[in-house]
Amino acid sequence: MQRLHTSTIKEHIGEQVKIAGFVQTIRDQGNIKFLLIRDITGVIQVVVTKHHADALATAKTLTHESVVEITGIAKEEKQAPGGFEIEAENIVVLSLADPELPIPITTKGQQGETEQSIRLDWRWIDLRKPEGALTFKVWTELEASLREYWTKNEYVEIHSPKLISTASESGAEVFEVKYFDRKAYLAQSPQFYKQMAMAAGFEKVFEVGPVFRAEPSFTSRHATEFTGYDAEISYIESYADVMEEEEKAIQFAIQRIKDKFGDEIKKIFDRDVIVPSLPFPRLSMKEVKSILAERGISGDKDGDLSPEEERKTGEYVKEKFGHEFIFVTEYPVSVRPFYHMRDEKNATLTKSFDLLWNGLEITTGAQREHRYDVLVKQAKEKGMNTESLHFYLNFFKYGCPPHGGFGMGPNRMIMKLLGVDNVRDAMFVYRGVKRLEP
Repeated sequence: MQRLHTSTIKEHIGEQVKIAGFVQTIRDQGNIKFLLIRDITGVIQVVVTKHHADALATAKTLTHESVVEITGIAKEEKQAPGGFEIEAENIVVLSLADPELPIPITTKGQQGETEQSIRLDWRWIDLRKPEGALTFKVWTELEASLREYWTKNEYVEIHSPKLISTASESGAEVFEVKYFDRKAYLAQSPQFYKQMAMAAGFEKVFEVGPVFRAEPSFTSRHATEFTGYDAEISYIESYADVMEEEEKAIQFAIQRIKDKFGDEIKKIFDRDVIVPSLPFPRLSMKEVKSILAERGISGDKDGDLSPEEERKTGEYVKEKFGHEFIFVTEYPVSVRPFYHMRDEKNATLTKSFDLLWNGLEITTGAQREHRYDVLVKQAKEKGMNTESLHFYLNFFKYGCPPHGGFGMGPNRMIMKLLGVDNVRDAMFVYRGVKRLEP
C-alpha cells in the first residue's frame, strides 16, 4: 500500500490508508490512545483502541518524536484537528526517539521558547516545528521564481569558482585557505566573474551560490557563510536600468509566494505578504540623510547607513510612500568598492544603490566601471595592489560592454517575507564567528 501524506486523508474517507511521520502528541486514556502524527504537510489524529490489541500494545511503547508507520481506516471526526482521523489497525515503529528531548518541539507563547543558541545546537529538531518546513518551502519558491524570471528573460546561469587568488573586495574580510603550495581565498562574491561573463559577451547572467565573509560580527543580520543571488546586465545606459530589472524580478517572486503560501504564512508567522507596486521608491543618500536629520536621527558619519538609519528610513518610506521597499542611491566613493562607476557631475559619488526592505538592506548594486584606464586609476586610488588584480583588470583590456548588476541576500529576504527577527532562523544551518556545528 502506498503511503499518503496527512493532508490528503480527507480524500480517502472510509478507505484503508497508510501514513508515516513523527509522533507529535500522545494522549493516554487507558484502553484508548490518541496520537497526533506530523509529516511535511501537517498533522492528523490517530485513535488506537483495544479492538486492535497489537496496535495498542505498540502505541504504549511510543515516545514523543518517534517515527512511525500507521495503517488504518480514514474517518471524519469533527472534534479531531482538521476534522479527520485514522483508526489505527497496525503501527510499525520505524525509529524510537529517546524520551528526553533536548529541546521542545511545540511551545505555547514566547515564555516557552528555548534560547536561540541552544536551538541552533539542535537545529534539526528545531526545524521540525511548522515554521521550519514553511521557511524552506518559501525559500524554494523564492529561488524557483527568480530563476524563472531570469531564464524567461534570457539570462545565462553561471557557476563561478569559490577558491580565488585575490580578494574580490578590500581583502580585509576573506577566509584564507591553503591551496597546495600557495594561499587562496574563499570568494566574498562572484563579482569579478560576473564581469568576466560581460567581457565574454554573455550580456545577461545570474548565479545562485555560496558566499563567504570573514566579518567578526555577532549581529542578527550577519553570517560568515550564506547563499547569494547575483545578476549582471550588459549594454545598460544607467544604473537605473539595473534597479528596474531587480524590482521586476522581486515583484514576480513575491507574487508567486503570496499565491502559493500567503495564507499559510499568515497563519504560522502572522505576516501579510504584500506584493510591491512598481516602480519602487528611490531616494539619494543625500536625501535620506536630510530626512533622517529632520527627524533627529544621526548615524554613520562616513556616508553609509547604520542599522538604525536603515530601520528609520524604512519607517519613513512606509509613511510617505506606503511601500516596503526603497532604493537608496548615490553612495559616496568612500564606502563603495573601486569598480563602481563614479558620477560624472560629482566625482565623490558612485552610480550605485542599496535596496532596503522594511528597513533592512537586502541588495547592493551599481553600474560598473568598464573602461580599463579608469578602472586602474580607481583601484590605485583605493590603495589596491593592481599587480594582484591583473587577471581581473585584463577582462577590460580587450573590449567590454557597459554593464551593471546587483547581489541579493536571500537570507535577509526570507527574514522580511516571514517577519523573522534574526537571520539565524532564516538559514538552514547558521555559520558564525563561533559556530561551525552542526
